[in-house]
Amino acid sequence: MEQPTPPQAPISPLDALRRICFLLERGRESSYRVDAFRKTIEAITLISDEELQERVEAGTLKQIKGIGDSSAAIIGQAVRGVLPAYLVSAEEKHGEPLTSGGAELYAALRGDLHAHSNWSDGGSPIEEMVLAAVELGQEWMALTDHSPRLTIANGLSRERLTDQLKRVEAINASLGDAFTLLKGIEVDIHLDGSLDQDEDMLEQLDVVTASIHSKLRQPSFEMTPRMVTAVRNPRTNVLAHCTGQLVTGGRGKRPPSQFDAEKVFRACLENDVAVEINSRPERCDPPDELIELARDLGCLFTIDSDAHAPGQLDMKSLGCERAERLGIAAERIVTTWPVEDVRAWAKG
Repeated sequence: MEQPTPPQAPISPLDALRRICFLLERGRESSYRVDAFRKTIEAITLISDEELQERVEAGTLKQIKGIGDSSAAIIGQAVRGVLPAYLVSAEEKHGEPLTSGGAELYAALRGDLHAHSNWSDGGSPIEEMVLAAVELGQEWMALTDHSPRLTIANGLSRERLTDQLKRVEAINASLGDAFTLLKGIEVDIHLDGSLDQDEDMLEQLDVVTASIHSKLRQPSFEMTPRMVTAVRNPRTNVLAHCTGQLVTGGRGKRPPSQFDAEKVFRACLENDVAVEINSRPERCDPPDELIELARDLGCLFTIDSDAHAPGQLDMKSLGCERAERLGIAAERIVTTWPVEDVRAWAKG
């Protein structure tokens, strides 16, 4: 994977706005501001370059719904061949590497097994997530929107998942060999360890990432068999953010769930399930000592972004820093593998 080169003038208004959104998301800035710029992007995609230039010269950009003062200034500067000042500022604030370590492992990454779109609780269309992944140098990505039970995250019903799979097929057909979007899901683990989607629907997917979002404070004697049962399910490929902890951020802090980690990770090893190193800074999940335990037991890993916006795809660099520091070899990280190998592993 590559870090995109900061843009230079001239740059199109659309590319300038997309890059600004990417940087703001990468820097975990206000989603309100990003949403405003994305509405501008939607607005100008319906306008020809000629009309856009005419409106800049006439000073009528803000007559278009979705274009305010900031976005009008960005568009005007880009149309005139000047690198927009807002973009320059965003590059200075959020364009630097997210961490000083893990560069070699980051370069070895090929994909991502945990990413969301606006079909569930993500902020951008599937196509925008794919475009950002391509620009980052990824070769493949799994789309893993939430399952039905997680209504707070607009989880996908059977019917909506069916529709999404058709969309994924259409996107892959348009991309050819340039990039592969895997059919996936972040499926919720029920209290009894079963997975929150019909078996025949799970069979249609390339990869299943399983995680717990409810009853995180269960005692260990209940949480451990719940997790082991989910890991033993033949359709489970990845155990995501296994402790559920939150260490910082707007949602506050949350202690890790209590479970017998050795028993759970041995089940992962025996069932060829990868332990996710979740790269979101507010999660930092699993904690270092659990990554070391899974490492010493011989488990596979994934380094995933858990991205809910295009700019968050780059957060995998944070997971790479942790994995490299803790001595996880690249060949044990599924997200460094070619997509054909990932598919073969996931299908067992």
